[in-house]
Amino acid sequence: MRFVFLAKLALLFALTSANVLAQDTAVTDAAVTDAAVTDAAVNTTVDVSDPKSVSPNINRRFLDPQMDVQEWVERFEVESREVYHARDAILRGLNLKPGERVADIGAGTGFYSLLMADAVGPKGWTFAVEISPKFVAYLSGMFEGRDVNNVTTVMCDENSICLPPNSIDAAFICDVYHHFEYPAETMTSMFHALESGGRVAVVDFERVAGLSSEWTMGHVRAGKQTVIDEIQAVGFEFVAERDIPGFKDNYYIEFRKP
Repeated sequence: MRFVFLAKLALLFALTSANVLAQDTAVTDAAVTDAAVTDAAVNTTVDVSDPKSVSPNINRRFLDPQMDVQEWVERFEVESREVYHARDAILRGLNLKPGERVADIGAGTGFYSLLMADAVGPKGWTFAVEISPKFVAYLSGMFEGRDVNNVTTVMCDENSICLPPNSIDAAFICDVYHHFEYPAETMTSMFHALESGGRVAVVDFERVAGLSSEWTMGHVRAGKQTVIDEIQAVGFEFVAERDIPGFKDNYYIEFRKP
């Protein structure tokens, strides 16, 4: 399965550079070797000297080879979860257009990736980016089983989204930013992956002492203003905060690559 998505990813990037992203593209043809794709991913990894994790081991459950994906489907895809219940309003905020290329960062069980694939249409493309091998395998099987032909599953690492420069128009980070162990490095890789003028939407938990839950205060590293400051420090411009109907525990903020 890994060779399938690597082959798809490599060929897709070649087609993107030629501005050809059509539904009938033969994305399953292994036209580029696994080594070439690996080189592309390596070239997008940020060169940092001894970076320090801001949240050590926060992703240990998702990296566990025994992780039960179905358990997370039942936890993530439930109407009592704000970001699932408000998924249509959240997606409208991203304002995806037919033909665009979008990355779902920390795609998890893939419900947003499916919505994005529909929004960008057959001439667009969605990258479902994940750090969890179990989620990657699940996503690849789900997209294949549903005959979704404009999504590529991408295995990322702890400090890079592993997409080539100028390969996407938008990036979406939903309840995932607080799981970045190396936020500066990860956001820098995202900056490079975006086209000029590309946009980033971040949805995450409000973290306010005295108001947020004990779980949030213990699990979520940074509040909204800290997140804004960190992303601006990488070079993004803060655009706006959107009001999402039904949001009580989360916020939605937007950024732009100049």
